Amino acid sequence: MKVRDRYEHSAYAHCETGTVVSLLRHHGLEISEPMVFGLASGLMFAFLPFVTMMGGMPIVAYRSIPKSIIGGIQRRLGVKFEVRKYRDKAKAMEDLSELVDQKQVVGVQTSVFWLPYFPREMRIPFNAHNIVIFGKENGEYLVSEPAFEEPARIKPQDLQNARFAKGILAPKGFMYYPTYIPDKIDFNALIPKAIKRTNFMMLSAPTPCGVRGIAYLANYIEKLGGKKSEKYIRSLLGHIALMQEEVGTGGGGFRYLYAAFLEEAYERMEIPVLQEASGKMTEAGDLWRNFALVCARTFKRKESEIDLPHIANLLRMAGRAEKEVHLMLRKIS
Repeated sequence: MKVRDRYEHSAYAHCETGTVVSLLRHHGLEISEPMVFGLASGLMFAFLPFVTMMGGMPIVAYRSIPKSIIGGIQRRLGVKFEVRKYRDKAKAMEDLSELVDQKQVVGVQTSVFWLPYFPREMRIPFNAHNIVIFGKENGEYLVSEPAFEEPARIKPQDLQNARFAKGILAPKGFMYYPTYIPDKIDFNALIPKAIKRTNFMMLSAPTPCGVRGIAYLANYIEKLGGKKSEKYIRSLLGHIALMQEEVGTGGGGFRYLYAAFLEEAYERMEIPVLQEASGKMTEAGDLWRNFALVCARTFKRKESEIDLPHIANLLRMAGRAEKEVHLMLRKIS
């Protein structure tokens, strides 16, 4: 592997894809964030009302499970990461310090709640946030935060707290860095395989996942009237908007990222349906963003009417648009 002399920070759309791209680029593989997301088959949807988080709200996920990008890109590209988890906090910090002293650039999983460089209003208990540690200076770790335009700093105790937060998706000191990257990668051969995998997960996965999961959530929202209190309904809609556009850069953000992957795939392979599908996926992202906007407004405007059929229909429109994209892509996968 050809390792760069110095680490170069960049901001990205999403933390796990951004961290993986940063590590791969630092070790000599020029690859874009959309390509990492697409090749790792990161696009997904799941609504899990039987699994709750943050104030008893259900899980709504707009991508594959955390760490799946890290694992998926290894399987697809043939790259290898050294991956470690810990029970001993001191050992975890000691190993990280040794790697940093050796000029190794390391990805770590953290809880946003314990990252003091985040604005206080954004420090929610989300435990699957990935960052890059690329050095140490004056007793503080240098952080390449995918969400920020400029690098940040963090004290060792704060980083330890973030690496060992408790709860759902607890990080358990998880850290990783590349140890092998193939000299040659045939992207044109890998792209159809990745699309096929995403198609299967979106079109063939059972409820509550994929396009069936989107329809399931729409029906769930529409039937809330008379079953749940107004306070709960507004809180749920606010939670959905938060999970979609803030915590996970979700419904819209991930759809735009996949659209960019399809456009890059078209530029490499010159298959017209890829470009057409990219445009359609961008339209789906717009529909997701409109759905999230209405959810957020309903949550904030406490005196406004709650139009559950309208909100559910907006979600169905996004689901149908996304299904159309994946049906189109069956032609090449």
